[in-house]
Amino acid sequence: MLVTGSTDGLGMRTAHDLAAMGASVLIHGRDPGRGMAALESIRASTGNDRLWYYNADLSSLDEVRSLAKEVMEAHPALHVLVNNAGIGDGKRGEQRREVSRDGYELRFAVNYLAPFLLTHLLLPALERGAPSRVVNVSSLSQTMIDLDDLMLERDYDGATAYGQSKMALAMFTFEMAEIVAGRGITVNALHPGSLLDTKMVRETFGRAMGPAQKGADAEVFLASSPQVEGVTGRFFEGKREGAARSQAYDQAVRERLYRTSLELTGLNGRVATGNLEREPFSLPRTYL
Repeated sequence: MLVTGSTDGLGMRTAHDLAAMGASVLIHGRDPGRGMAALESIRASTGNDRLWYYNADLSSLDEVRSLAKEVMEAHPALHVLVNNAGIGDGKRGEQRREVSRDGYELRFAVNYLAPFLLTHLLLPALERGAPSRVVNVSSLSQTMIDLDDLMLERDYDGATAYGQSKMALAMFTFEMAEIVAGRGITVNALHPGSLLDTKMVRETFGRAMGPAQKGADAEVFLASSPQVEGVTGRFFEGKREGAARSQAYDQAVRERLYRTSLELTGLNGRVATGNLEREPFSLPRTYL
């Protein structure tokens, strides 16, 4: 089970709880020191030695590709991918438009394009590990996407940038669930909870309203519970099925965003969609 952004916050709690259940857990972060500290902490707490740490800055698509390659080489079969890593609106009073290493609006790049690319590149491992699950950590703080200004170059706002990235992740969830239908892979998204006690929430809002463990429980539920076995293409609020914002269900917008995302991540031409015919596919290792 690979959990991105698992060196602190919800991700670390999720990784810990999955390890406590006996799972082999791949921990991901962007600081090797913190990563190894998290690994050792989880190992000491759970007694689970089947833990590995992988380092990658998700603001770089090249590092996302390297992460996928390293995971695939060491773990050819993957049973669960939890796309948990993300960044918030930014610190209060310091919110400004930032760009990723690839020149994309930073929140769109980290919260959406990185999991979009990583999920596609890990499809061969997820297929070999089937039945397998993809869990995308979205949010109810979704804002409408302007497909003509995805990078928010005209009117930037931190909350809008964050909300757009989480809307995109919900749209991707529904699209990917259709694309891999019948291949033993389920794809779901969730809102882990509102204003949970994490560093991201404290930086943005200055306060928290709920325990971080609540969000981790929801992630673990979707990653492992037999209650959601075979359930796919859904949006959850915690452990209960809910609904994303209305635009996420607009098929035309979803398909246009999907095609654009293939181009932005360099996957165009490598995934057979052809009028989104949902042809069976696996990305060969040569694409890594």
